[in-house]
Amino acid sequence: MSEALNELGAHIELKRPDCVLNWHVAFDELTIDVTPTNIVEFVDFLRSDATCRFSTLVDITAVDYPERSRRFDVVYHFLSMFQNQRVRLRVAAREDETVPSITSVHPSANWFEREVFDMFGIIFSEHPDLRRLLTDYGFRGHPLRKDFPTTGYTEVRYDEVQKRVVYEPVQLTQDYRQFDFMSPWEGANYILPGDEKGDAK
Repeated sequence: MSEALNELGAHIELKRPDCVLNWHVAFDELTIDVTPTNIVEFVDFLRSDATCRFSTLVDITAVDYPERSRRFDVVYHFLSMFQNQRVRLRVAAREDETVPSITSVHPSANWFEREVFDMFGIIFSEHPDLRRLLTDYGFRGHPLRKDFPTTGYTEVRYDEVQKRVVYEPVQLTQDYRQFDFMSPWEGANYILPGDEKGDAK
């Protein structure tokens, strides 16, 4: 399998050196790093080239690396049912950089790109309808960014008095809990072997 993927990687680099920054095979998977400006043409090439024929878009997602200047990796997964092979494309993008939409080549990218926009805040240029997909219209921030607080910024609830949905700042009340920091078995009424607190009683 790895030999076939190495041949495929070499073929793609030979045919499109203008798009491929580098590629490697790991764990029987071919990953290709692509320049953002050429992603649309490269995806079209992967679909139409007789050796590749990656006609099925499986998924688009992203990874956040806040410490890098090119903070995000937009990750595309394609399947060739004709060749029985898969390929992963990675496009590195800065926080203020737009990534071209591939909906002109794969219309099914529409909701994938909307999800990535919603979760990471990455903007896809030329997208036909780029708006939030999973979060509420008034949602603030992008939940899958590493700097997004785990509690969020606001909580949403239905107010019976006002008869409408209201947004309120998150308030976490922890006073009612008694934290047991010594034992991994918090709240247990028994002492397990190895529990240091057993000697304290």
